Amino acid sequence: MSAQYPPPAAAAGSDRSTLWGVLGIVIGLLCCGILGVVFGFLSIRDAKRFGKSPVLGWVAIVLSVLGVIGNGILWSTGNYPIG
Repeated sequence: MSAQYPPPAAAAGSDRSTLWGVLGIVIGLLCCGILGVVFGFLSIRDAKRFGKSPVLGWVAIVLSVLGVIGNGILWSTGNYPIG
């Protein structure tokens, strides 16, 4: 009878779902909502690939979209603090 070995682990550093999610939240809220959405999608993609929870990616997307909408409202009403 042959022994059953677990599947090999992914290479160290190849799972960047947390990195993409955190970058999406920070970048999406601070400066560039579109880039935050992109990072959110990258986080979801890596989370699915490595069997992790995609919640951080969804949070990045939602907060980035809310940031874009909020900035659009501020800009359209003339209350935007930057020029």
